[in-house]
Amino acid sequence: MEELNFFDRVYEVASLIPYGRVTSYGAIAKYLGAARSARMVGYAMNGSGLKENVPAHRVVNRKGVLTGKHHFQGTNLMQQLLESEGVIVIDNQIQEFEKIFWDPAIEL
Repeated sequence: MEELNFFDRVYEVASLIPYGRVTSYGAIAKYLGAARSARMVGYAMNGSGLKENVPAHRVVNRKGVLTGKHHFQGTNLMQQLLESEGVIVIDNQIQEFEKIFWDPAIEL
């Protein structure tokens, strides 16, 4: 079996984020043993539109801000996708972030 590259490993973890929950770029990086690679996780999410079953809208910055929203088609698509899952977003900030945060290091 071939070894997955970093981006594929990011997509694998992101695909496990449950409906209505969010995680951060840094939490995925840390889970993959690359704690200083949050920005690389962000780059992976930017390119995830070519992959199926990668809910990139569920990955936000460490403060719960929709920093990647400009990579989604349409001005508010990321927010709309989150809100369709029951996530409350006000001024690009996820509300009750700690409550819905999904940490792969704990959950997986």
